[in-house]
Amino acid sequence: MYATTGLPTFARDIITLIARIGLGAIFIAHGWQKFNEWTIAGTSDSFAQMGVPMADIAAPIATFVELIGGALLILGALTPIVGFLLAANVIGALIIVHLTPTPFVDQGGWELVASLAAGALLIAAAGPGRLSVDRLLFAGKAGKGRKRSSASRAVAADA
Repeated sequence: MYATTGLPTFARDIITLIARIGLGAIFIAHGWQKFNEWTIAGTSDSFAQMGVPMADIAAPIATFVELIGGALLILGALTPIVGFLLAANVIGALIIVHLTPTPFVDQGGWELVASLAAGALLIAAAGPGRLSVDRLLFAGKAGKGRKRSSASRAVAADA
């Protein structure tokens, strides 16, 4: 059991996986739109019209952060770094383009980018859960060489 939510660890892992898949799919869709539908050149032109500084550099960066970052988020790979980069990407969009008095996305508002940033930051901070590539790559490295107290062994056995 997890002390603050009352949810069993496996339930948290499933919920985190679902959140990673949902957020990752949204980021991939937006990156794919910039890459395939609008093209990098078209995205750069659009960014320039919106007042994005260094649009020729920002467009490919945003595109590939969203495409690759979204895929890595789904896999739960390099989660703290990827979560931070995805959040920074959409916080930039929020500040430069979407910081309007209305929150509604259909009016150019900030609700979508704020939600995406919050979700990416939450996963970066909380971690990807046990159903992740990070768990496979880094599980054995965390805590190596440290002895567990009897209390931590009991908590781990509960998980």
